[in-house]
Amino acid sequence: MELRTTLAQLLTEPESSAAAIIAPAPGLVVSYKSLADQIERLASQFVGAGLKAGDVVVMVLPNGVEFLVIFLALTRARLVAAPINPANKGAELRYLIAAGQAKAVVAENSDSGAAEAAAALSLPVWQPRLAPTGVVELVNLAASSRLNAEAPKPDDVALLMYTSGTTGQPKGVPLTHRNVSCSATTIAAHYALQPEDRSLVVMPLFHGHGLIGAALSTLASGGTLIVPPRFAASGFWPLFREHHATWFTAVPTIHQVLLLRADGDGAPDHGPRFIRSCSAALAPVVLANLEKRFGAPVLEAYGMTETAHQAASNPLPPHPHKSGTVGLATGVEIATIDEAGKQLPANTAGEVVIRGPSVMHGYRDNPEANAAAFVEGWFRTGDIGVLDNAGYLSLTGRIKEMINRGGEKISPKEVEAVLLEHPAVAEAAVFGVSDTKYGEEVWAAVVLKSSANENEIEAFCRSRLADFKVPKVIRITSSLPKNAMGKIVRHDLAVLFKAVSN
Repeated sequence: MELRTTLAQLLTEPESSAAAIIAPAPGLVVSYKSLADQIERLASQFVGAGLKAGDVVVMVLPNGVEFLVIFLALTRARLVAAPINPANKGAELRYLIAAGQAKAVVAENSDSGAAEAAAALSLPVWQPRLAPTGVVELVNLAASSRLNAEAPKPDDVALLMYTSGTTGQPKGVPLTHRNVSCSATTIAAHYALQPEDRSLVVMPLFHGHGLIGAALSTLASGGTLIVPPRFAASGFWPLFREHHATWFTAVPTIHQVLLLRADGDGAPDHGPRFIRSCSAALAPVVLANLEKRFGAPVLEAYGMTETAHQAASNPLPPHPHKSGTVGLATGVEIATIDEAGKQLPANTAGEVVIRGPSVMHGYRDNPEANAAAFVEGWFRTGDIGVLDNAGYLSLTGRIKEMINRGGEKISPKEVEAVLLEHPAVAEAAVFGVSDTKYGEEVWAAVVLKSSANENEIEAFCRSRLADFKVPKVIRITSSLPKNAMGKIVRHDLAVLFKAVSN
C-alpha cells in the first residue's frame, strides 16, 4: 500500500458509496462519499470560525461517528486535534486543555466536566449532533460561507496526545500528518487490509490504539468501521456476526474477558481473519487459548504514543508469529542499546530504540524531556528488549516506572500527588503489582499523620482521579522503604505488600 503523507489523502476513494462507518446504536451507515463531504464542510466551518493553522481544538468525546468526522475535519483544516479521555475529572481536564493552549473544546452537551473546564479557561464549547441521516453538525458553531480549507502539509501537526511522564505531569506528544498517515497506511499494509475487511472497534478513539491502530488503518484500506459507543462484552459477538466483521484489535484485558465469556456468549469457533493484541503484554498461554477457541491467528503488536502507535507486530501467516514476542519492526527501524548508547548485537538485552517516519519529532515545549528521549536520532522507549536473529522483538522489562494497567499508562507520581493532598497522609508511594486481568494494578502505601482509613482515602482519590488511576489496594504502614538517598524504593513495596496479601 502506498504511504500517504497527510490525512487529507487518507480516503482512497472519497466518491465511493461503500460503507465507511457503521454506527450500530442509532443504526446508521455513513458512506465514504458522505464522510468526505462532511469533512470538507466542517473543515470550511472551522476556517470560517477564525481558527488558524496550528490552533489546537480539544475533543472530549466517546466513540462514534461524531468523533471520527470531527477529528478528520480538524486535521483537514490544518488544525490540531487533541482528544482527551472523557473519564478525566475537572482538574485533569483543565490541566490538559490549558497545556495544549486550546482555542476551543468539542464535547457533548451532557459533559458538565468538560463544560466547566472550558468555562474556567474562557473557551467556547462546541457540541456535536448526529442527524438521522448520519450527518454530524456542531450546533453552536456558526455556519459560514463556503471557504476552501488550505490543504494540510506533511509536517503540520495533526494530533496532540498526552502521555504520562515520570515527573507526574503528562507530556504532550505532537504527531504530524506524516507521522499519523505513515503509521495508518503501514498498519493497513502489514495486515493486508482490503476494502472487504470490517473492523469492530472496541478500543477508545482518544488513544492511538483505537484511533490509528483500528480506525484510520481501516479507512486507509477502504474497509468498514463498526463503531459502537463503548465496548460491551455481552454484545461483542452479536455485533461481530451481524456486521460481518473480519478482525479486531484490543488490549489483553479485553481478550481475556472475551475468552472467559466465549462459551456462555455463544462465540464462534472461527470467523475472524486475525485478532490483534497491543498496548500491554499478552501472556503466551492466553494467546494460545485465544487461537484455539476462536480459530484465528492472534498477532501481538507493540507501539506507543510517541511512535504514532504501532512500531512492531507479528506478521500474518504463513510467516511465523512468535508467541512471547511483539514481532518485527513495521515501517520503522528498531535497535537495542546499552547504557552508553551503543547499539547491541542480536540476542542481547538492552533499551529498545526506534526511528522512522512515524516517530514524533519531540515532546511539546519540553526540551528537558526531549534531551532524555533521543540519542543520535533514535527515540528511547524506556523498555528493555531483545531482538533475535530474525528481527523479532521480545520485551523483558521497563526502565521507566510507569504502571501499565490494561494499556492505560499511569504515572505513580501523579497518583502520589493526589494522595498527599489528603489531610491525614504524611507520605505516599504508588507502585504497580502484577495482575492476571490487567497486567498491572495500581497499589499504594501511605504513612498517616492523623486518623483515616483506607476507604476514606480511596474515596478522596476517586473524587480527583479517573477511575483507572485510583489505587485498587491502599495499605497503611508505619514507614516506607527508602534507599541511601532517601528515595522510596517502589519495587520493595510491590514485593512486600504483594507477599502480605497472598
